[in-house]
Amino acid sequence: MSKNKHFFMKKQKGITLIGLIMAMAVVIVLAMVAMKVVPTVIEYNSINRAINSTKNAGSTPAEIQIAFEKQREVGYFDAVTGKDLIITRNTDGGFDLHFSYAKKIPLVGPASILMEYSGTTAKNGVVVTKPVKAD
Repeated sequence: MSKNKHFFMKKQKGITLIGLIMAMAVVIVLAMVAMKVVPTVIEYNSINRAINSTKNAGSTPAEIQIAFEKQREVGYFDAVTGKDLIITRNTDGGFDLHFSYAKKIPLVGPASILMEYSGTTAKNGVVVTKPVKAD
């Protein structure tokens, strides 16, 4: 008889229904945020590929901008245009391309995420930005 009593007195293990619902809510919120952030990351990678392929596409900044515009049409992104690129001459006699932009991703109501992206083809990795105009 004591064996049966001990058998029924064992503590049950596992997750409760409320715990399961809370865990699923967290997973759903993370998935919703990821679904909004991933496209901007893909766009950023497309822009990086475009500036790396157009770095040596021309001998003047205007030719590089035109080549970048062609890459932009192929890559289907609109966050950066050829005129947004900052083109500087490097020590090797070639050009380095720099860009920076921000994406505001609305979540719910007034809540949003601000993603700031920047990239360069410079060997030192320092991104040159345009000076901010005072209003």
